[in-house]
Order: sequence, then structure tokens, then C-alpha cells
Amino acid sequence: MELILKEDVINLGYKDDIVKVKDGYGRNYLIPNGMAIMATESAKKMLAEDLRQRAHKLEQMKAEAEAMVSKFEGIHLSIGAKVSSTGKIFGSVGPIQIAEALEKQGLEVDRKSILLKDAVKEVGEYKATIKLHREVQVEINFDVVAE
Repeated sequence: MELILKEDVINLGYKDDIVKVKDGYGRNYLIPNGMAIMATESAKKMLAEDLRQRAHKLEQMKAEAEAMVSKFEGIHLSIGAKVSSTGKIFGSVGPIQIAEALEKQGLEVDRKSILLKDAVKEVGEYKATIKLHREVQVEINFDVVAE
């Protein structure tokens, strides 16, 4: 089944992408939740026209994202967490804590755009990837320290 995404869907695609998915996933989840529409010929033509008209705006958004990359260079976060005597964290450090630490530094980032490779459950140094745009991403280093 071919669908046109109306919003970014993690591990599937970005807004206005045409993707192929299994019928059940499209009919039972994506379409009812307003995340996608059927990719009919007329919908594809409308999408092409919309993309042509928005091309300038998309280039501007990409340029803004590339400009933000310089703000993230040299940033090193230190996130405090409650730790047991063995060095394990009670719970884990996730995108929410990273977004809050970035906000304290004066950088506004949506927590959904922060990606971690593995769960952070111990004290140490880690890397996180921040997707600023579909083609622009930046890696930041952060330390998890005991409070």
C-alpha cells in the first residue's frame, strides 16, 4: 500500500514522503490517526505542486538548521542522576533530561528530535544525535554524573 505521510513518522519517513507499508499498518494505524493519506494519482499530483511551491521555504528551513549546528558545537552537557552504590542509575536518562539540560544552556530543542543509540542506565560519557532537519543532524556529548 502506498501512502503520503502528513507528518514525520519515526523509522518510516518524513512529511510528504511517499512510502510503502503493509496494508494493516496503513489502514489501522496511519490513516485513522491522520498521519497519512492514500497515494492516489490525484494526491500525488497535488503533492508535487505543493512541494514545488514550498521549495523555497524548505531551503530556508534547511539553512536555519545548518546555522543552528554552530550553536551546538562545543556543547558538553552534564546531567545529574540519582545513583546506587554500584554506579547504576535509578531509572534512566532519556531525551527529556537532555532537552532540559539544553534548555538551561539556552538552546530550545524538541525532545522527539533527540535520538539515543542505547538506554543510559549508568554513570559515564555518552553521545546523542539531534535531528534539526531531515538532512541536518548534530551529535552532542553528555556526561551522566551522580547527584
